[in-house]
Amino acid sequence: MQFAPQTKAGEERSFLTVETNFLPGRTFSSLEDLNHQALEWSTVRMEQRPQGKPGLTPAKAFEYERGFLQPLPPHLPAPYKLLERSVDEYGYVALEAKHYWMPGTGRGEVTVLRYDQHLEIYQSGQHLVEYPLPAEGVRNQPFHPPGQPTSRYQPRHRHQPSDQEEKRLRAMAPAVSAYVDFILASPGLLRHQHLRRLLALSGRMSAELFVRSVERAHRYRITSLATLEQIARLQFQAGVDALPAPPIDESFRDRPAYQEGSLTDSPDLSQYE
Repeated sequence: MQFAPQTKAGEERSFLTVETNFLPGRTFSSLEDLNHQALEWSTVRMEQRPQGKPGLTPAKAFEYERGFLQPLPPHLPAPYKLLERSVDEYGYVALEAKHYWMPGTGRGEVTVLRYDQHLEIYQSGQHLVEYPLPAEGVRNQPFHPPGQPTSRYQPRHRHQPSDQEEKRLRAMAPAVSAYVDFILASPGLLRHQHLRRLLALSGRMSAELFVRSVERAHRYRITSLATLEQIARLQFQAGVDALPAPPIDESFRDRPAYQEGSLTDSPDLSQYE
């Protein structure tokens, strides 16, 4: 159920308290540090702070309400999040941009119970393995059970970074480095895949030809590697620094469409200079 902002003042006031009382002046080294400071702030400082016009502190209010509360049975498990996952052909389970290896040869569907500090993996009701949760910010890493041999295979869908490819491309020439900046700023491109393919393309031609082709592609804002390869092929066939000018029929000025369009404003081509 959703409520309009004007009907949930109590909830909005809690956010305002955090934004104006807890966050100002604080720094956090990690998510764990933030949670630790927030717990201390809410259970030590705010618990003893008088609230509202009556000036009642949350600690005293809780002591009064404790007698009316019913304690939970001690055998109840800790809260967890239930997730359904599949084991890939290399024995890994993907969860939150991380890959957990499953011992043995079993494959198929598994059930993951994600707790606050660890996760447990089950298959057909049988407990298979337990992992502590990695630190916040760790991504795209494979994990193996402690005390057991690691897998010699990598996860199937693990994203490989392209830092080394980018470094090698930038070292070729300033023109190539500028083109890499242009590529990385272009929306809709698969960054890592594009840089790896661009580096592979540079290995199929001479360095001089590659730099000339990249300069021309950058000038005309070309991101397609197929078009860049075609530019390199034409430059190689021409054997000169610049591609030959295309043949133009000079009678185009006598065409009615040209004469009609000549009355319009000229397009702004300054971005291609």
